[in-house]
Amino acid sequence: MDIKDALSHTRTAFEAGDPVICGHMGIGYKFKDPENIEEGQILVVGGKEVEILGPVSSDDFRSGKCFQRGCGSPAAPSSQAARQCFSTPFKSVCQSGQSKENRWNDCKPRHDPHTPNALVMPQPDQNHQRLFNRNCSPLVDVVVDPHLVRHLRSHQRDGVIFLYECVMGMRAHGRCGAILADEMGLGKTLQCISLIWTLQCQGPYGGKPVIKKTLIVAPGSLVTNWRKEFQKWLGSERIKIFTVDQDHKVEEFINSTFYSVLVISYEMLLRSLDLIKTVRFDLLICDEGHRLKNSSIKTAAALFSLPCEKRVILTGTPVQNDLQEFFALVDFVNPGILGSLSSYRKIYEEPIVMSREPSSSKEEKELGERRAAELTCLTGLFILRRTQEVINKYLPPKIESIVFCRPGALQVELYQELLSSQSVRFCLQGLSENHLVCIGALKKLCNHPCLLFRPVKGKECSSSSEENEERNLCQGLLTVFPAGYDPLQCSENESGKLQVLVKLLAAIHELRPTEKVVLVSNYRQTLNILEDVCKRHGYACARLDGQTPVSQRQQIVDSFNSKYSTDFIFLLSSKAGGVGLNLIGGSHLILYDIDWNPATDIQVGMFMH
Repeated sequence: MDIKDALSHTRTAFEAGDPVICGHMGIGYKFKDPENIEEGQILVVGGKEVEILGPVSSDDFRSGKCFQRGCGSPAAPSSQAARQCFSTPFKSVCQSGQSKENRWNDCKPRHDPHTPNALVMPQPDQNHQRLFNRNCSPLVDVVVDPHLVRHLRSHQRDGVIFLYECVMGMRAHGRCGAILADEMGLGKTLQCISLIWTLQCQGPYGGKPVIKKTLIVAPGSLVTNWRKEFQKWLGSERIKIFTVDQDHKVEEFINSTFYSVLVISYEMLLRSLDLIKTVRFDLLICDEGHRLKNSSIKTAAALFSLPCEKRVILTGTPVQNDLQEFFALVDFVNPGILGSLSSYRKIYEEPIVMSREPSSSKEEKELGERRAAELTCLTGLFILRRTQEVINKYLPPKIESIVFCRPGALQVELYQELLSSQSVRFCLQGLSENHLVCIGALKKLCNHPCLLFRPVKGKECSSSSEENEERNLCQGLLTVFPAGYDPLQCSENESGKLQVLVKLLAAIHELRPTEKVVLVSNYRQTLNILEDVCKRHGYACARLDGQTPVSQRQQIVDSFNSKYSTDFIFLLSSKAGGVGLNLIGGSHLILYDIDWNPATDIQVGMFMH
């Protein structure tokens, strides 16, 4: 009998109302007379010897608590230092030349905790002191620097407290990881800077600093942004930041005692992993950390190999319904808290997935709901998610408008020709699988007819069947275009949507001459058309798309946001991977074409918060 069969038998026993005994093997066994079973008794189950630890209640089984380490007891400390500290008897008398009272008087908080609006971190409880205060140092209030506190909003103050409790091991029983999953625009960077500066200068035991060096790993486009954020909130005197780029190598950080924070891209991390391992980092922060949801990729493996227990993941993109991706993120920040992947699948993933099937029974649905609730409760200790609603009161009112545009004459003719084409008819009748080709053609037609103009060229190169289908579909529309049609001279009158856009831009420019517009499209070809329109009407514009070098992106954004900028329009591709962009210089956002995935449009909307 394997583990899976044993779990199945255990579940059958519970459904029958019979008690189940838990053993070291992690399996269950049904007994008619459980009162005759004694603790420590050895049984044979499926050819395996099992030692009885004690009974498991039906409620603990359904929630999954019995499968957690220690049968529901707090997880053991993950660090070697914590385990040693836990095994060392707590000293009732501190071995020091000074009395305990004098030591308390000598250790004072770095900042006055009684100052109005002071942000004081929670003090550790007795269990935490027994684990981490081996020298019996006096407790000292940890107070966030007032220079930072005056910039923190209410939700950011709560976020700093959350991060502090997590990395100090005060929320998940000695584990020191956290996932800050706030939506974009809520100030995750500022919250992390506040945490780093606080831990680098203070600590609850004797006031000694908790960390010395911090490693921040971010997408290449955000490395410079992190340096600017540190300088913005802390200046260049309080803390020294080293950013790795083409001109500044990791060796410079290693050979210098001047810097305490290293900011590096994920790509450079892989190249410099051996060097980075030679540095002892006390805190690891992974920005846009949802890319670690696959534990088998090189980046995740490299970060996992770093001997740093205090780990923070920042992500504005919540994990969807993939429970294995969720496990990868949780296991990265707090290794082992959910057990092994195989046990996680059996205990949580399989019952939860099964309960969501239309054919699932009432018992399966109930079991899945209980396991999901227990998983949420367990991981909720170190995962914090807030939405844009928490900052709506700080922002000016947002007005959203959906504009429906009448198509131009040429668009109507092309639309009718598309509907009568063989490709579209076969798709509507379910005789073809090229649905995306037809949908793509209709989307291009809505933007501008010239995007469908593809004249017959010489011998075509070999390509995929989908590309051939698209080419044949577009070439079948050539007879609709007027003779001598030039797709490079896109007329505004040919697209109803473009006509509305031109009038809208003219109205904004005339009525609000000091305000700027962020104009977004999913496609570079459409951005080319919009850029030509801007030039014809004399609108100065900036542009960022997938071909914009990463090293230039932040510079383009900063230039547009500057009050001295003369740009009226910022042309942005929603597919450019512009994570972390902050286009605060724009006051109007126009989505020229929407995406089938609503998360894409929501992400674009957050760029201007």
